[in-house]
Amino acid sequence: MIQVGIFTGYFPYTLAEQAAKIRALGFNTVQLDLAFKDLDFSTPGAVTKAKARTVRETFRDHNLPISCVSAYTNIVHPDPDARKHKLDMLKAILRHARDFGTPYVISETGTFNTESDWVAHPKNKTEEGWDICRGIIKELVQTAYDHGAVFLLETYVNNVVGSVEETVRMFAEIDHPALGLLMDPTNYFESHNIDRMDSILKQIFDTLADKVRISHAKDVKRSGSDKSEKHADIDASEAHSFRGVGEIELPAPGLGALNYDYYLKRLSEKHPNIPIIIEHLEESDVPRAKSFLDGRLRAGGL
Repeated sequence: MIQVGIFTGYFPYTLAEQAAKIRALGFNTVQLDLAFKDLDFSTPGAVTKAKARTVRETFRDHNLPISCVSAYTNIVHPDPDARKHKLDMLKAILRHARDFGTPYVISETGTFNTESDWVAHPKNKTEEGWDICRGIIKELVQTAYDHGAVFLLETYVNNVVGSVEETVRMFAEIDHPALGLLMDPTNYFESHNIDRMDSILKQIFDTLADKVRISHAKDVKRSGSDKSEKHADIDASEAHSFRGVGEIELPAPGLGALNYDYYLKRLSEKHPNIPIIIEHLEESDVPRAKSFLDGRLRAGGL
């Protein structure tokens, strides 16, 4: 059966409190965010084998295997110093992924926009921008391979790798066992294709299903009159407070237009035991979101 998990970052507590609260909600796996009230992972040097093992064993003690680690950052940040710091942090996590208990480390590809990690920039869709991004991913994949890890690329529409076609192209140009895909179908939708929901989902799975290692559960819908960059007021990183920009809103699972029955059916065909990680919500909404996802999985026999 598909395994339902959640990001740890929606629980702003100490390490032990996080694990206990998540287990009490009935989850059996997590995507690990390196954000705890009692452990510092804010710099590359702070990511150590000893601390990683402490985190791993705490979640294991609560019967919560860590399925993957978050390392979300703007890998093509236009400022060279900022980019170096971000990539140093991501590489530190890749080097210690196995110490956390999983090979999988995830990031999106980022944007050349200087104001926001989620807003498009013309350079994102140029060959120059593509070549820069591809070169960086090659570096990350090599670091992952050297340390028994796998870098998972997460597509997002406003980033350099932002469409089905661009995702397929990147995997064709970097054909390596240490590169995989984080499947989040909501990240492929824009105003021009959201009304073709099922055909886009079909395209995604027809072309990319064999690259998938971990999956996400949030939702997607048109944003209505609010075209601004939207963030929830929660005690979490910007990656977790983000709720969409422009024409598209990205709410919690069950609060949008995603065809979950089709998504889960296609996901299960090649990956019947894959972790699916709930996101884009606040702590008080977790029981509802889990109940929704469990219900769709039961309905599909998945």
